[in-house]
Amino acid sequence: MSFTIEERGRPNTQDYRVFFQNSEGKYISPFHDIPIYANEAENIFHAVVEVPRWTNAKMEIATKDPLNPLKQDLKKGNLRYVANVFPHKGYIWNYGAIPQTWEDPNHKDSDTGCCGDNDPIDICDIGNKVCTRGEIIKVKVLGTLALIDEGETDWKVIVINTEDPEAGDFNDIDDVRRLKPGYLEATFDWFKRYKVPDGKPENQFAFNGEFKDRDFAIATVKSTHEFWKALISKKTDAGELNCMNTSVSDSPFCCSAGDAEAVVKSACDFGAEDPIPSSVDKWFYYEK
Repeated sequence: MSFTIEERGRPNTQDYRVFFQNSEGKYISPFHDIPIYANEAENIFHAVVEVPRWTNAKMEIATKDPLNPLKQDLKKGNLRYVANVFPHKGYIWNYGAIPQTWEDPNHKDSDTGCCGDNDPIDICDIGNKVCTRGEIIKVKVLGTLALIDEGETDWKVIVINTEDPEAGDFNDIDDVRRLKPGYLEATFDWFKRYKVPDGKPENQFAFNGEFKDRDFAIATVKSTHEFWKALISKKTDAGELNCMNTSVSDSPFCCSAGDAEAVVKSACDFGAEDPIPSSVDKWFYYEK
């Protein structure tokens, strides 16, 4: 199963979008149409790369837009770039989401005591390859960190790209600790402090910031898949979320290929990119 992207608008502007197509050239939603599983028997999942490692632009699946293209998040009306908190530069993994998952904002997690953040579940790919924006990768789940972001449960699932030459050595969270010493500590530090330059307090965590193991993480991913199933079948209220899709045959939100193409064609034509502001390279320092 292969996927391609089609960029519309001008990169580094508010009209920039990344749409997705399947191997037949049909426009699809990366939220709803890409299967969660690449290999269900082996618990290999698909993941959508929203933010390649070392970059700062806060790209994300636009959950409220038709076909859910990638677009850059806004903060106070301006394009959002994640600050560099020393010693980190941009995102320190390929960051993205697992399709066909949803952290239900009406479900209080029994472990964290907080409701979901209304988004697909997030992944941090620790593989060596720096992926490209919109790339679809196959990943092994290794563990998870339970971030509590402004009172909401926001799982960060640690994964490795199955095509990584070292993927066979990584099967659980302890393998990350052993083979990439310092990476989990850096991950915790990154999520704790990344909003501080924006004037916000440090983020909090469930389980005292402890990373949970592979089995716990896989169970968490699978539970968010069940929430998504209820969402896409209209058994739960979608609220502002856009569930337009082209392949979930029993979904009341399923649309024709023509309707999907009309969404893409209504977006701005692809054009030259704007420069990234020089302020994005600034490093922020503060005492832990």
